[in-house]
Amino acid sequence: MIKVTTKVRVRYGETDQMGYIYYGNYPSYFEVGRVELFRSIGLSYKDIEDSGVMLPVADLSVKYIKPGRYDDELSVTTYINKLPDGVRIFFEYEIRNQDEIVLTTGSTTLYFMDKKTGKILRCPELIKSIMEPFFE
Repeated sequence: MIKVTTKVRVRYGETDQMGYIYYGNYPSYFEVGRVELFRSIGLSYKDIEDSGVMLPVADLSVKYIKPGRYDDELSVTTYINKLPDGVRIFFEYEIRNQDEIVLTTGSTTLYFMDKKTGKILRCPELIKSIMEPFFE
């Protein structure tokens, strides 16, 4: 398993009129978690894209448990529980506030796609080889 926690401060523009995090912003926090998870294992999204691979989101699930608020310090914990399954990679998320209260959980499924052709690919060997040691 790969697990990384990233801190994010809720900005005013990410909230609604009640001062709560606007529900549509949680997927952006998930994206921050994904980017930082890859960075933590030595592989940046830029490296992946420069190698000719894109990672479009194919599925998104969000469960809203408690509202986050303006100026909260969020902990976005991102997990990969298994090696990529052929053409897909699965991420799970948990977002907590500074009081360790779980606000939101979620998951995404992304596909590996050839940047030039737009065709779906199997997980590139470079990515798989970097991830394998975390699952031994």
